[in-house]
Amino acid sequence: MSAYASNHPFSGLDLLSSAVVLLDAELVIRHANPAAENLFEVSLRQLLGRPLAKLVGEPVGLPAALNNALKNNWSYTGHNLNIAQRGAEPQHVDCTVTPIEAAGSSLLLEFRPIDQQLKAAREEQLAQQQQASRDLVRNLAHEIKNPLGGIRGSAQLLERELLSAHLREYTQVIIKEADRLQDLMQRLLSSHRTMQPSQVTIHEILERVRRLIHAEFPGVRVRRDYDTSLPDITGDREQLIQAILNIARNAAQAMKGHGEIVFRTRAARQVTLVKRHHRLALELQVIDNGPGIPEEIRDRIFYPLVSGREHGSGLGLTLAQSFVQQHGGTIEVRSHPGETCFSLILPLTPNRKYKEEQ
Repeated sequence: MSAYASNHPFSGLDLLSSAVVLLDAELVIRHANPAAENLFEVSLRQLLGRPLAKLVGEPVGLPAALNNALKNNWSYTGHNLNIAQRGAEPQHVDCTVTPIEAAGSSLLLEFRPIDQQLKAAREEQLAQQQQASRDLVRNLAHEIKNPLGGIRGSAQLLERELLSAHLREYTQVIIKEADRLQDLMQRLLSSHRTMQPSQVTIHEILERVRRLIHAEFPGVRVRRDYDTSLPDITGDREQLIQAILNIARNAAQAMKGHGEIVFRTRAARQVTLVKRHHRLALELQVIDNGPGIPEEIRDRIFYPLVSGREHGSGLGLTLAQSFVQQHGGTIEVRSHPGETCFSLILPLTPNRKYKEEQ
């Protein structure tokens, strides 16, 4: 962030996730927050002193609204405005214009990209659906767990009474299947254990997962693409290992033990996670070159018991999503034949050394 922004009387606007631009009476840009820099893909230094029309063109209704706001002190909200920038794809935004009188600024414009609003609404609806699904499965797991114990115990008692080794094979089947179901139920119930947060290094966690994948799938190459300047994060080490391991293991299994997985880390700036704005976050991508997620389950891949593999339990990605959400983060996937990318975004508090390096 520039010295101008940090000393500006409206520096509090820099904390907002929506794009804010301040104009003077001549409709010249006097300030823009980091979200506006990201939206228009132009730095603050390049924005300052430019007429607004040079930045956004003249969307229908906006020039008249700006003049009315200046002349009559009226506020205005325009919906689905088409912002045309030279050399960039047009964007559709909602824009609120508010008259102000401070520090040489006369108008405050707040831009909200429509696609981001739709994405946020879709994420919220999906989170509610998945939470309802997890609650249902967890309640079923509680109801199933106790009868399973009774079935297993009865099979053990019956086995002691059987003289024939051939008949005891059947009781062993019952016992082993009861154990398998008990393990499944325990995994369904374990995703909500209390977190044990500490300072952890994401690359140390990734190296642990890389070694585990290499040991289990020798034919899978795990390539590293790290931003080693990233600071530590606050998180539950075991949960993060399990979340990333579940994703990487799913990828290795989908590739039938032969292919490439990439672990990529980057800093993400000015992001909103679970309705909270973060100036800095960690983006972790797990990318594989496998066959991709079947289209028919792509939208339900994080739901419990949904799996693209014949003998898969459908719990690995559900647990991964649950652990990431408990860290205040998000997880998304995009997939097509030849590439699947899981993107994890986790909140990050930069240390002083990291700020100075940036």
